[in-house]
Amino acid sequence: MPDLERIRRYEALLDRAGPAVEKLLVALRDYAEAKPLVEALREYYRSDWQEDAAMDEAGLLPPDLKRGVLSQDAVFDLLAGDQAIRETVSRLFF
Repeated sequence: MPDLERIRRYEALLDRAGPAVEKLLVALRDYAEAKPLVEALREYYRSDWQEDAAMDEAGLLPPDLKRGVLSQDAVFDLLAGDQAIRETVSRLFF
């Protein structure tokens, strides 16, 4: 006689794990595409960002210019998130 409870238990595990794996695969593909963008922002933050932010503070930029990138928190939060991803992936897989 088959152990129906065991089959049900593992079926429930598959039902929970399958969507999580799929979501992570999609997120990792999106992240792989965004990684060069994050690196470009990291380089900008290290080089020209301070000059651009100073120009903004001095009122030298057009008032209708979108300037989220000049907010120190926005770039910092993105880079901190990137670091958290690296640490999590490293902890989970290496």
